[in-house]
Amino acid sequence: GCVCAKEATCSCGKQPALHCTCEKAATENKVEGARCSCNQRAAGACTCSRSSAENAKPSGSTCACGKRSKDSCSCNGTEAGAGDYPTRPTSPPRLRRLA
Repeated sequence: GCVCAKEATCSCGKQPALHCTCEKAATENKVEGARCSCNQRAAGACTCSRSSAENAKPSGSTCACGKRSKDSCSCNGTEAGAGDYPTRPTSPPRLRRLA
């Protein structure tokens, strides 16, 4: 795995990310929607050494949910406002006729 994923901890810092054992475990151990680059924490809640960059509000073009830059969306179309997620097909694919 990536170094960031190994460094990421739960918000109290006592356990690795997604392995929280404190009273926040129910929310800390599941991440839905947009995530930080290592996928261990929610976007904007990174705890690894890249947290200053990861938790900064994206500048320039953002993905549909607005939590990540346009080229690094990680919500997979699940965030509110992400209805225009670029990989979601807008119309059924056309079938080609074989000769």
